[in-house]
Amino acid sequence: MTAYSGTDEFEGATFVRTSFKGATLRFSDVSGVTMRSVDVGGLDIDSHDLAFGSLVVNGVDVVPLVEAELNRQFPGRELQKERTPEGLRAAWVAVRSAWQETIAGTPPDLVDAHVEDEWSLAQTLRHLVLATDAWLRGAIQRDPQPFHEIGQIFTGAEQMGFDMSVFRAEPAPYDEVLAVRAERQQLVTDFLATATDELLAEQRDDPWGGDWHPSVGDCVRVILEEDWAHLRYIRRDLALLR
Repeated sequence: MTAYSGTDEFEGATFVRTSFKGATLRFSDVSGVTMRSVDVGGLDIDSHDLAFGSLVVNGVDVVPLVEAELNRQFPGRELQKERTPEGLRAAWVAVRSAWQETIAGTPPDLVDAHVEDEWSLAQTLRHLVLATDAWLRGAIQRDPQPFHEIGQIFTGAEQMGFDMSVFRAEPAPYDEVLAVRAERQQLVTDFLATATDELLAEQRDDPWGGDWHPSVGDCVRVILEEDWAHLRYIRRDLALLR
């Protein structure tokens, strides 16, 4: 099967009576795509950024419907956009509890199992260590080297020029992953315990070097979004693996 990677040759193209049956799109931009009179049986879309835009199906923007259903499936997820210290503390308690439930309910033989090109539970937890390091230790606390060596970096980071020598080459034992993850969760708990409205309003820099200058509150909300999104991914994959 032909693979296309790193190309923009299809931007603005028109496809008529063309079959994409069984095709896979990963890390690709399909924003603004228009489909008319198409067969969509079994079409599976997963987008971390879905809530920030629109997805129109038969004239209906289904994003609010998807968000409402995800909030029903993941009680406490609706708190991730809270603006006050009290709201963010409650949001963190909710997602931390949800993660504890998932970890406790996962058999040992599945912690390193994964679906196709997705991360395993162990890799997912390592990525959340990295996310907390980036947005709490890096952005909020301005640590010049915030990353723990077991962090799982995102796909394409090396091509972006990120220093991969920060991270351990070999996978960490699961017990170590759990211990470091618990330490990072406690750092967030401790930070939120004394956070004030004034602190949440302070401006910070994007830890990945982007043009965005988030507030401290924005950084906390990114941590919450990361936790909820990856909890959804891993529960989806664990259900398939079982």
